[in-house]
Amino acid sequence: MAELFATGRIVDLILALMMLEAVALYAWRRLAGRGPTVLDLLPNFLAGGLLLFALRGALTGAGWRWIAACLAAALAAHSADLYRRWRPQAAAGDGSRGRPGAVFEESVGKYGSHRARMRLTRDP
Repeated sequence: MAELFATGRIVDLILALMMLEAVALYAWRRLAGRGPTVLDLLPNFLAGGLLLFALRGALTGAGWRWIAACLAAALAAHSADLYRRWRPQAAAGDGSRGRPGAVFEESVGKYGSHRARMRLTRDP
């Protein structure tokens, strides 16, 4: 186990698990039609992967510039992820996070007439 950390192979294993997770999420999206899109996941996976590359560099004795570059790129990917998550909420202005039908979904009761009325007021 100590050799996994000393050689940085533990990071390789984690990166392989991340790739399996990405493939599984993509397959779920294609088969079920639900779940996050690839563009929603990309900045998140990129930030995590770059942090793991920085960890691998630190474990294997890489130069500080290489580690700093990975950390800076991870910060940029994380910032892009935050921007993608917060941008729709600011644009909508109604707390619906920019999702079509979000207000409708949150206010639907158990009666169908409420649903139809909300649909009419939302669509022009």
